[in-house]
Amino acid sequence: MQNIEAACREFMLGGTFADTAHDITHIERVVKVAKQLTEVENADLSIVLPAAWLHDCVAVAKNHPDRAKASHMAADKAVIFLQSLGYDDTKLAAIHHAIVAHSFSANVTPMTLEAKIVQDADRMDALGAIGVSRCMKVGGAIARHLYHPEDPMCEYREADDKKYTLDHFFIKLLHIAAQMHTDAAKSEAAKRTAFMEDFLMKLKEEIS
Repeated sequence: MQNIEAACREFMLGGTFADTAHDITHIERVVKVAKQLTEVENADLSIVLPAAWLHDCVAVAKNHPDRAKASHMAADKAVIFLQSLGYDDTKLAAIHHAIVAHSFSANVTPMTLEAKIVQDADRMDALGAIGVSRCMKVGGAIARHLYHPEDPMCEYREADDKKYTLDHFFIKLLHIAAQMHTDAAKSEAAKRTAFMEDFLMKLKEEIS
């Protein structure tokens, strides 16, 4: 699988990324976690590996109106690329599905173990210290305010992450752990979520 990894990495580096939170280091972290989950779950690495490498091969900004289509476009582009390499045709449909299903915006339920692993690995990167860092980077990139000045922790209002970066924790990030599929991912996600909860409590102390 080393040859396909090298080819996928080169392909990704030759393209563009949606933002600095979705750069090659994000891809590499997702691949690393996906490999670990594949081994634990005894899944098909020949499906998981290219899907993990290529899941963000089409760059669409988080606040772009076509964001919900991004994973479908990425899956189509990935399959065309893999076909150009002469990759096993019998794996392409499963790879396509895994890439489509990884996305929150697409709202597609993963139907295979491999798709569940790719989704778990990608969502893991939204949690913990790296998740906090990436959330702040995205918020800055699309010019969101950090928090609501009167109610930063959404205690008395409905969260709105189109305006406030901190609201994204309450709308999405703190709920990811409960949505994980594999046991290994659930365990790690719980630890990373606890870190984010501690971060929010500390932030609340500092700005109160």
